[in-house]
Amino acid sequence: MIKASVNVRLMENLLHWDPLGYGIDAYETECVDVVQAVHELDDINKLARRIQDIYEFSFEEFIPLSNCKEKALELMVIKNEEDSCSL
Repeated sequence: MIKASVNVRLMENLLHWDPLGYGIDAYETECVDVVQAVHELDDINKLARRIQDIYEFSFEEFIPLSNCKEKALELMVIKNEEDSCSL
């Protein structure tokens, strides 16, 4: 149940991010892939790189790593808030 609420919050955060200017409804598949990556990775730099790769693979466009790092940090905060609340 807790994991589901984390995923909802992560998806909400990602679905409101428009890193390539296509509109916020253009990235649902990528958002799902990024949520999975958040659960797999605990390193912000690795997560940022994975985010960059996911979007680049889909859109053949490059998001600056600094933008991906900001997003990775936001997502890790959401993930870790839930982890600390469940203790």
